[in-house]
Amino acid sequence: MSKIRVHEYAKKHNISSKDIITKLKEMNIEVSNHMTMLDDEVVNKLDNQYNTGAEKPSVADEFEVEEKVVRSKKNSNKKKKKGKGNEDKRQENFAGRQQTQVVETPDKITFSGTLTVGDLAKKLGKEPSELIKKLFMLGIMATINQDLDKDTIELIAADYGIEVEEEVIVSETEFETFIDEQDDEENLKERPAVVTIMGHVDHGKTTLLDSIRNSKVTAGEAGGITQHIGAYQVEVNDKKITFLDTPGHAAFTTMRARGAQVTDITILVVAADDGVMPQTVEAINHAKAAGVPIIVAVNKMDKPAANPDRVMQELTEYELVPEAWGGDTIFVPISAIQGEGIDNLLEMILLVSEVEEYKANPNRYATGTVIEAQLDKGKGTIATLLVQNGTLRVGDPIVVGTSFGRVRAMVSDIGRRVKVAGPSTPVEITGLNEVPQAGDRFMAFADEKKARQIGESRAQQALLAQRGEKSKLSLEDLFQQIQEGEMKEINLIVKADVQGSVEAMAASLRKIDVEGVKVKIIHTGVGAITESDIILASASNAIVIGFNVRPDVNAKRTAELENVDIRLHRIIYKVIEEIEAAMQGMLDPEFEEKVIGQAEVRQTFKVTKVGTIAGCYVTDGKITRDSGVRIIRDGVVIYEGQLDTLKRFKDDVKEVAQNYECGITVERYNDLKEGDIIEAYIMEEVKR
Repeated sequence: MSKIRVHEYAKKHNISSKDIITKLKEMNIEVSNHMTMLDDEVVNKLDNQYNTGAEKPSVADEFEVEEKVVRSKKNSNKKKKKGKGNEDKRQENFAGRQQTQVVETPDKITFSGTLTVGDLAKKLGKEPSELIKKLFMLGIMATINQDLDKDTIELIAADYGIEVEEEVIVSETEFETFIDEQDDEENLKERPAVVTIMGHVDHGKTTLLDSIRNSKVTAGEAGGITQHIGAYQVEVNDKKITFLDTPGHAAFTTMRARGAQVTDITILVVAADDGVMPQTVEAINHAKAAGVPIIVAVNKMDKPAANPDRVMQELTEYELVPEAWGGDTIFVPISAIQGEGIDNLLEMILLVSEVEEYKANPNRYATGTVIEAQLDKGKGTIATLLVQNGTLRVGDPIVVGTSFGRVRAMVSDIGRRVKVAGPSTPVEITGLNEVPQAGDRFMAFADEKKARQIGESRAQQALLAQRGEKSKLSLEDLFQQIQEGEMKEINLIVKADVQGSVEAMAASLRKIDVEGVKVKIIHTGVGAITESDIILASASNAIVIGFNVRPDVNAKRTAELENVDIRLHRIIYKVIEEIEAAMQGMLDPEFEEKVIGQAEVRQTFKVTKVGTIAGCYVTDGKITRDSGVRIIRDGVVIYEGQLDTLKRFKDDVKEVAQNYECGITVERYNDLKEGDIIEAYIMEEVKR
């Protein structure tokens, strides 16, 4: 007999895992949780305790005695006949067996999934032929091995006056259903609090996080908006705190909601000179829905127009009453940019942590949530995970959403390789077979084969669930088609650089509803816009939206041939505004972007007081001195700006044509690398 887990034994015998664990402790057998493995000896002891193996021996004996009596009686009344003796014996034995196998009709039967006609007959204590006859009368042609659905089973059972109960078997494939099972109090240990920083756009969330962990994240983020969720850990007074950085713009509702699901404490950042704004209210609602404590950080106290009393007054309308006014909400005045009040804020977080007593069981297989995931050209699939319970180790087989693999490497938030990650620890892992969805749950397993089976099964189920229907248009003629009643829904394909942005943008676009015309997202994905995306858009009459990504060469060519509209953006609310304006007939683009050329960086030179000079080869079109440029690495836009210098040999030139080499420096950007693509574009006025 192979080993079995506590929860598997409990499921098998219809007993709760908690009862099993309690019983084992009474028997002085140590178990940590429902995932503990039980050997044969312990299983036998449990069988004896619950009498699962030795029930009703007397009934079997009675049947055996009855069978013998019937046979002896029949045999005593028969005389042997020549030639037919063996045949008679067979008939008598068969008759005797039939007589003893009559089963009483039960009051209630249980089943899971489906039952064959033969299985149902056995459960009802009837002959299969009788059931086949009944089914025939109901217009169902069935054989003994045919599967019957729930409705048919209930119909047949009702005919006999028998109650039917469907048994729902929780498979390990659906581990989300038991992932949050409570561990025994004695196995729980204190863990760091997980803190989410929320608030209105430009109220200083990223600056506050920078100030806390003394590093810069704001640089390089379009429009000053945090585009991706990140997770970071800091140490205060020998105690750790984990921070989740959720994007602050209203369009990132999905990501912020996900942050609230895994968080313990929410820091609500409100600018003292601005007060409560729409996203502030949204953040309050998310935190309240998650049932987590809120600490209000009144930021920008260094500003002359700062008015913290006004902020307090406005927040009382949302049931956030300061302690100074007799409420129970902690308010901390801070200046993130100057670093004032940060220590006080961290102490308040530790105080709330002590009161709430956040605990987890480190001695079990790890479970948790995906914070972010993306595809890296060198490393493959990278996923940022937040371990919420248990301990994750390098080499652990793991199932993450519909993907699976073995943890090949783990990197901490400060970029160091680690071998173990306990509860409330954010880590970046590699080793998964595909990119999971941000917000997916994960679970580590003991056996890699089992993890693979569960992952493949979940992927198959997800594929069947998302079979969508297929349904060419541009934003310019969108309003006209809506007015003519031709459009009932607008098909969009959304591509972005990371999964979190895809998810958030798709959720925001789905909310758009103009004159009953809704947005339908037919495909989403991470990475550059490919030819297959354009083919799908052409077949589905869809518009392609790229966020921080560019179409590859084949995609551009196919889009021109198929007249597919591609819209590329770096700021998410501009996407929403453009689609809404097009649907309302107010789209009036005065300028249109025209890509005029591309150059590949072949070599880089670092020169003092000048920066990085890129030795480039123009592969397509031309590069002009006055054009705008984008730096593209692995299909993802990493910077957008202006050319600083354009030279051939040592001379400044106005333009460099295809198949020529040149030297380029980009204004305020020096992180150029070999293999980068510099794309030049100009804005042209559109004649309408």
